[in-house]
Formats: sequence, C-alpha cells, structure tokens
Amino acid sequence: MKYIGAFKDGDRISDVYLCKHRQQAVAKNGKAYENVVLQDKSGTVDAKIWDPNSSGIGAFSAMDYVHVTGDVVIFQNSPQLNIKRARIADEGEYIPADYLPVSEKDPDTMFADLMALLNTVENPFLKQLIARYFEEENFVRAFKRHSAAKTVHHAFVGGLLEHTLNVVRVSDHFCTLYPYLNRDLLLTAAAFHDVGKLKEISAFPENDYTDDGQLLGHLVMGSELIGYACRSIKGFPRRLASELQHCILAHHGEFEYGSPKRPAIPEALALNLADNADAKLESMREIMNAAGDNKGWLGYNKLFESNLRKSTEF
Repeated sequence: MKYIGAFKDGDRISDVYLCKHRQQAVAKNGKAYENVVLQDKSGTVDAKIWDPNSSGIGAFSAMDYVHVTGDVVIFQNSPQLNIKRARIADEGEYIPADYLPVSEKDPDTMFADLMALLNTVENPFLKQLIARYFEEENFVRAFKRHSAAKTVHHAFVGGLLEHTLNVVRVSDHFCTLYPYLNRDLLLTAAAFHDVGKLKEISAFPENDYTDDGQLLGHLVMGSELIGYACRSIKGFPRRLASELQHCILAHHGEFEYGSPKRPAIPEALALNLADNADAKLESMREIMNAAGDNKGWLGYNKLFESNLRKSTEF
C-alpha cells in the first residue's frame, strides 16, 4: 500500500483509502468539480475530482473505503491528488486498521505514566474524583483510543491520552518552578481538561464533531461532567469544585478561542499555558513531518500566522 505520508510530486496512485469528506464545488469558470479528503493511518490528503461526470467516477460517500486512481501534484507546498477513477472498494481489498492514524507511543505505557503522576495527588477529594474516572474500565478504554482533535493537533488514536499526559507533565514542571501553585488542583485539572472531547468528537473512524460538540463544546461538557462528579462525592468542598471547573472552562485562555471565562486563578493560567504549549508544539511537529524532505520555506500557515520552515537539525 502507498501511504499518504509518502506521496510525492508525480506519483501515480492506485490504491484504497478512507473517504473522510466529499463535496461538490464550482470553479470560477463555472465548471463543476468535487473536493475530497482521503485518509490512511499516515494522515490525510486533499483530492480533487475535476470531471465528476466521468464514467470512471463511481458513487461513494464519506466514510466509504474507496479505490482511487490518480496523480499527485504539489499545490501550495502540499501534496494534492487529482482523482481520475474511483469506486467503492470491495471487502478484502483493505484492512481497516491501515486507515486509522495512531499515536507513535504505546498507549499502555502512556497511561501508566499518567497514573504515576496522578497517584501523587494528596487531596482526598481530588483522589476520589480521579479514581472515579481513571480507574473505571469503560472510561479508560475510551480515553486511550480517543483523539484530541478533528484535525489540528493529536488527531489520531491515542491523541487524547498523549496530549493529556503532556499537559500533566508540563503542569507538574510548572509546580516545581512556581511552588505557590496548588499542585493537586493543577494536576487534577490537567488530567480532566479535555475530558469533554469524549463527547465533543465521535470515535474513529468518523472522528468528527457530534451535535453536542457543535452546540456545547468540550469545555462546557467537561465542566459539567466534573461538576456532577464533585457533587456526588460526599463532602467535596464547594470552593474546590468551583476552582476545578473554572480551570476547565478557562483553559483556552481567551473568549475568541472558545473559553467562557478567562483565567482568574494561578492554576487556570498555568493550565492554559501548558495546554497551549503542547497543542502548538505538536501542531508544529506534524507540519514539519508532513513536509518530508522539503528543507525550504513551506509557505504561510494560518494557525501560526507565519511562513514556516524546518530548523537546521530537525
């Protein structure tokens, strides 16, 4: 199989990929064409069907496994596949596991590392809260497999776990540098900061926004989940519950980034910085990896609002 991550200019492709998106469009000259996004475990690629009425283009929809034939070109510094022929793949032509992007790190090892840090939390109420979720079999199974995003960062199986572990680690380091931070509160908030994504984003292979994800978002849903759990633990301090929920609601930092509240306590600020650091650095890593052997300038990136290129030793 020719994986998307290995596509190069001029490649002729004839293989099966998962269709993540298919949409009709009209060019400036009035001619109809179609935008398609294809996926395998190495990533996604934008594709075009310039002649959708061709007899070689069969009926297929998003979430179908599709056998495509086409040519790779470079458009705006990224590979693009011009599809010439397409049909729904037959059973036996593909192995579903080849089409799920997966973390490069072992999920069991990551989860063990996460629990090693969370087991150092001393507050008895926060320990109960952590145990209620991170020792529950169904929650752990879903948490290990879920992504942290649809596309932007950690959008792969195990992405939510990998991102959460990184944010907890950075938060723990902040507590060493700034001892005035409430370590128990910050590490618990870091562990739960994106738990709402289990309801915001559907499971693989779909990995798309749910209705509640569109209407409410993971910050609100995560805060609700934690608030409910805190109320169900006898004697859980009201002020501590509010501070924990505030950290979750404020962890995007600004209203324009989806936070209902801006950070109002030190731990909320620290969580915002830890979350932003890991999300941005992982996004940068994914961009650099997608560039392959390209050592030149990669063009303007909207997320970073800058023209990007690899550093000398990347």
